[in-house]
Amino acid sequence: MGGFFSPIIEQAMKRIAIINGPNLNLQGRREPEVYGTKSMEDYLDELQAQFPDVEFSYFQSNIEGEIVDRIQQVGFKVDGIVINAGGYSHTSVAIHDALQAVPAPAVEVHISNIFAREEYRHHSLLSSACKGVISGMGLQGYALAVSGLI
Repeated sequence: MGGFFSPIIEQAMKRIAIINGPNLNLQGRREPEVYGTKSMEDYLDELQAQFPDVEFSYFQSNIEGEIVDRIQQVGFKVDGIVINAGGYSHTSVAIHDALQAVPAPAVEVHISNIFAREEYRHHSLLSSACKGVISGMGLQGYALAVSGLI
């Protein structure tokens, strides 16, 4: 770090946790007409290249309690959370409460446009616990969420 009178102010690397919920382990293979053909692993490499000054952690689970545990584990350590809780977005009070319980701001992401899909997907229980919501922008929604957090 520069000296006390240094005109250069160094910024600490931002830490962003990406947390994905059910069925997102099948990204790139599941309903490619809705979710695209790129795997999450391939996209994460692109995201890291796009944001070289961000330290990313990635977690995916099909189990609601594991998602809650992860939010509680990282929510006091990171500068932001990008959450795509999949179907739990529409049903999980527990994930909502976990997001509210930690100081890290969160952005909710949906790869597909949930408002152009089945009516039960039109409402998310998580949105009120998040800084913002991005829906229908494909995997690029994750980059938009990161931009919004940094």
